[in-house]
Amino acid sequence: MTISAVLLGAVMTHVTNYMLERSRNRHELLTRWDDKKLDAYEGYVDRVRAGIFLAVQLYEDKEGIRESHKQESEMLAEMYEAGRLRGRAFERVMLLGGDEVVEAGHRLNAAANKVDWQATGRESGTLAEWRAKHRAAFEAINQFHDAARVDLGVQGNVTGESHPERDLLLPPAQRSSDKPPSDEQGPSSGGSPRDASDPGASTG
Repeated sequence: MTISAVLLGAVMTHVTNYMLERSRNRHELLTRWDDKKLDAYEGYVDRVRAGIFLAVQLYEDKEGIRESHKQESEMLAEMYEAGRLRGRAFERVMLLGGDEVVEAGHRLNAAANKVDWQATGRESGTLAEWRAKHRAAFEAINQFHDAARVDLGVQGNVTGESHPERDLLLPPAQRSSDKPPSDEQGPSSGGSPRDASDPGASTG
């Protein structure tokens, strides 16, 4: 009876240690993957913002809002490289991200492309429409953040009733020399033209 009790105790100890070790290894693996996901999500959003910054620089120069010291060909080359790097960053998101994160990334890519297209002249539009495209892009960034937070198990979100609406840090919806109809004036943001070149500008 004593030998049986000792053997049973040894088996139970072994099983307990095995389960604890397995749980610890699993936790370490999940933590390691979460770290990689965080790096991928952060890097992707950074590339998106960098691309928008370059698009603003080109657009403002072409429209006479603010002159750049760079040639248009140089700015176009920078935008092309930014788009390439954004694509590479999104590949990491597709490899590591959950379904909702990947879909939010696709929507963000589409919104960022709209900004690029108007900056390069591929798609025409007014200054008010330019602002609207920026607003859509930064809303898509916030939605990507929310999807990423859920995927990483982070509580809360960056949109919703707990967060006040914030307008874009972009120039007004018309130049000072223009006199459009009163309904074309965008909502006031208290910003100034220098804010438009801020790659960190966001609606949320």
